[in-house]
Amino acid sequence: MDEPDASRDSRKHQRNGPAADTRMHGVFTDADTGRLTYALSLSDSCLTVQRINPPSSPPSSSSEHLDLRDCLGSRAHRGEREDQGAYLCAYFYPHRRRWMSSSPVRQRDERRFRLVLNTEDNNDDDEEDVNLREAERWARAIRNSTARSMGNTHGVLFSEVRRPCGVMVLVNPQSGRGQAMALYNGHVQRMLTEADIPHTLVITERPNHARDLVRNADLTQWDALVILSGDGLLFEVASPVCGEDLLTSCGFQLCKGQTSALDLISIHLSSGVRLFSFLSLAWGFVADVDIESEQFRQIGDLRFLLGTLVRLASLRVYQGKLAFLPAENQPETHSGEIKLLDHLLVPLDQPVPQDWTLVEEREFVLVLAMFQSHLSEDLMAAPDARSDDGTMHLFYVTAGISRAALLRLFRAMQSGTHLDLGCPHLVYRRARALRLEPLSPAGIMTVDGERVEYGPVQAQVHRGVARLISS
Repeated sequence: MDEPDASRDSRKHQRNGPAADTRMHGVFTDADTGRLTYALSLSDSCLTVQRINPPSSPPSSSSEHLDLRDCLGSRAHRGEREDQGAYLCAYFYPHRRRWMSSSPVRQRDERRFRLVLNTEDNNDDDEEDVNLREAERWARAIRNSTARSMGNTHGVLFSEVRRPCGVMVLVNPQSGRGQAMALYNGHVQRMLTEADIPHTLVITERPNHARDLVRNADLTQWDALVILSGDGLLFEVASPVCGEDLLTSCGFQLCKGQTSALDLISIHLSSGVRLFSFLSLAWGFVADVDIESEQFRQIGDLRFLLGTLVRLASLRVYQGKLAFLPAENQPETHSGEIKLLDHLLVPLDQPVPQDWTLVEEREFVLVLAMFQSHLSEDLMAAPDARSDDGTMHLFYVTAGISRAALLRLFRAMQSGTHLDLGCPHLVYRRARALRLEPLSPAGIMTVDGERVEYGPVQAQVHRGVARLISS
């Protein structure tokens, strides 16, 4: 685009309209003082902002290009009282590197401009309406270009949530050391408003409140469920549905409406209860540390380290039977069944099918089935796992491993290199389904970090049947 001619900065020559190489072109002033003049150009991919210097000043050739992939929304509004101008606001969340930060994070960047068109032949009311209509035209065009700019991101093909959409926001006020409500008020609510997304806020009041609510609610009212809590609340929501920096990034993806596919794992307990999991199934050491460290919750995430040391000091060995269907024995398919039928499983009181693998070992330190790459923020248990790979990543550690070797495994798991240690007691297999039958009379079993009834259990993966708003 040719550089705007500063000599055309007078009001009688001001006109907003399409330029030859852009969708729209217009002249605005800054929203605070009205003394600075900017030329705005809008294309399908960016909003270009160029300051126009007065004729007596040297011409400026610098332009700022704002990537519309980082734009959350845009709106227009009237000026206050006697101000006949209209205001255009656009909300961007670009990646920027903070001081002492290891990687770029999304940071809010609000851009505000004032618009007053040449309306010499109109009265004051008409002038105010003309300015507002033009600002609204710009806001609408920015929103439309923002929607068109979405595509492949980080190698993940996203689909788009239909717009306009509505969401239910579930907040556990006890989560995050009691900061969940403050995070909603300080970040999420503002971002939803900027993106013009209507939402309903629900504050959970007791355990299983979210589960009861989702089970009984008419979910057709909402396009997405947003959860501000730990994985416990997400586990509550997942089962009935199917049968600060990080928060800003998640909020950005929510408002952009970008989703990726997510596997769900159907889990059957011995009592006949069916659960849906998204993260993990654990028995033995991992489950013991997760649940028994609850008594140290007051020290935060350090409770897991303390729990690990306590459990290592008194290492337990569990007896049980493990069987699984190797991933290569079952064709890789995307699940299309609406009812999520577990066609790979037989009743728990019957032997597993002949194409399953029976694990010879009967004594285990732990059994861990991972459905995502990370067991926690700093434990990359299954580095090759993807959210929709249709695979259970099965790990088990057999009896005989030393305490030092087990500790080395978990230290290496922080970087996802535990399989490189060549530990003879660690076994890794890819599976489509599994069955675990504890023979020890007492123990702990968890699904997504939440304790479930202890006893025989079996599971099957359903590939890509859920949608996760993610980056």
